[in-house]
Amino acid sequence: MNEKEKSTKPRNYVSRGTYTKRYYQKRTTTESNSAKTVPEKRYLAQSKESRKATVKIIPLGGLNEIGKNITVFECSNDMFILDCGLSFPDTDMLGVDIVIPDFAYIERNRDRIRGIVITHGHEDHIGGLPYLLKKVNVPVYATRLTIGLIEGKLKEQGLYGKVKLNVVEPRKTVKMGCMAVEFIKVNHSIPDSVGMAIHTPAGVIIHTGDFKVDFTPIDGKIIDLARFGELGNKGVLALMSESTNAERVGFTHSEKTVGASFDKLFQKAEGKRIIIATFSSNIHRVQQIINCASKYQRKVAVFGRSMVNVIATATELGYLKVPDKIMIDIEEMDDYNSEDIVLITTGSQGEPMSALTRMAMNDHRKVVITPMDFIIISATPIPGNEKYVTKVVNELMKSGAEVVYEAMYEVHVSGHACQEELKLMLALTKPKYFIPVHGEYKHLKKHSELALQMGIPEENIFIASIGNVIETDGNKMSIVSQVPAGRTLVDGLGVGDVGSIVLRDRKHLAQDGIIIVVIGLERNSNKISAGPDIISRGFVYVRESEELMHEVKDCISDVLHKCSPAELREWTFLKNKMRDELSECIYEKTKRSPMILPIIMEI
Repeated sequence: MNEKEKSTKPRNYVSRGTYTKRYYQKRTTTESNSAKTVPEKRYLAQSKESRKATVKIIPLGGLNEIGKNITVFECSNDMFILDCGLSFPDTDMLGVDIVIPDFAYIERNRDRIRGIVITHGHEDHIGGLPYLLKKVNVPVYATRLTIGLIEGKLKEQGLYGKVKLNVVEPRKTVKMGCMAVEFIKVNHSIPDSVGMAIHTPAGVIIHTGDFKVDFTPIDGKIIDLARFGELGNKGVLALMSESTNAERVGFTHSEKTVGASFDKLFQKAEGKRIIIATFSSNIHRVQQIINCASKYQRKVAVFGRSMVNVIATATELGYLKVPDKIMIDIEEMDDYNSEDIVLITTGSQGEPMSALTRMAMNDHRKVVITPMDFIIISATPIPGNEKYVTKVVNELMKSGAEVVYEAMYEVHVSGHACQEELKLMLALTKPKYFIPVHGEYKHLKKHSELALQMGIPEENIFIASIGNVIETDGNKMSIVSQVPAGRTLVDGLGVGDVGSIVLRDRKHLAQDGIIIVVIGLERNSNKISAGPDIISRGFVYVRESEELMHEVKDCISDVLHKCSPAELREWTFLKNKMRDELSECIYEKTKRSPMILPIIMEI
């Protein structure tokens, strides 16, 4: 390569795996919690070992499901993790608080993990981090706001100061062994969101993270389409693109359309107190609410722990611009007229313990809903939450309040790309291979159909499942094996101690209740000296079912009298016999199958 040819190479050039040179970068140094990523101004020849190295992409969550996003990238002896989120329990996960990924594969390879990179600060991307960092303590790299939100989570778990957190700006690159991760600005419903360009010996792999294309974002920072296009022109091996809105045609509306709707609704709500429920992480939405409150000379109070924490972090870091003296403490609300107040609260999804739900059920210590309230629910129900949101809306309306929700006005826009934006990303990056991510199977399937329309061959599209090992050497790609993957249930302080058997028992108890049978056996003679006593919980009310209780006692007595002395000494046999006979008797009379728990006491 002559000097003229050298000068035409872009500064951040990274060649495909078929070339003999690749980009290298100085190792990241950390000062004052910031990651300094200064690329070397030179190119080093790849070793034979690097040129032959294959890259493995291992999704451990986020496929065929909503949330719990986590992906491992592996090359030679180096691995790094992209995102580490949580999801919320399904209706059949009784008592479970949150669901996190199974970290078994990561724990098994802890010595090879070079770091964790995070695309943005939503729970489905950072919520699992504290649980992982307790097991594998490695550096975390993210943008400034995302780091601020992660710090809050680590403080709650007693990990603050024990984990190295590094701030990385868009267009900067972090070295991960033989791989390098470049941060690229994208738009989403939370500031400081990024996609990732992963530079590997096999080629460039782009992971979009959650994104949309917004040409009029609230913070004025537009998605870096130029960089995606630049990488596409150089050659992208694979694109991993989010699929949440793959079924929706057209483009996602700009966040500014919500601001215009708020302005009209604030005028309509003249003389009334305004209560707005939205996602706590949607800082741009909160900014527009504060702007409208300032315009109409209202004070703003904030309800909900997550809302208070996020707003405090965003304000401290400068992502939320709050005029002086506009924010008031909830204790100060009584000092102002109701029509001068705007309440920003959690509960847009109808969560049972959220502030808005407690207001609707007249169970809130500070707020009582009246006909002088104007309530805006600025969110779309997550699939499965529709009935909870409807219940809250109904209860609010019963109190006489006027309620506005998304179907009535443009009070919410999505933070995810619709079909035309997804096709734009495909057109810009021109990937050889395509892997749809972040969505249920129907979303992944629809996104793969869009890729087919854009000219990507069917054999180059991979709809994977969690645990699949997708391997590529730059010339071909295939799913070669499977690693342990799944879910870990968190219940209170217990992590992983609730499994399928416990859930089965909880479901059984919830559906049919329990009957406890207590008998006393005399130690020497092995004769029945007490009982049977019957305790019923969640099955029938004993005082109103005396006839049934007598039949249950008779059934147990018959079982005991039919047993030989030897059988009475075998308590395991005796318990199983009592359980089987009583279960059959109860089902015959009630067509129900409660859990039966025999207890034998030695007297």
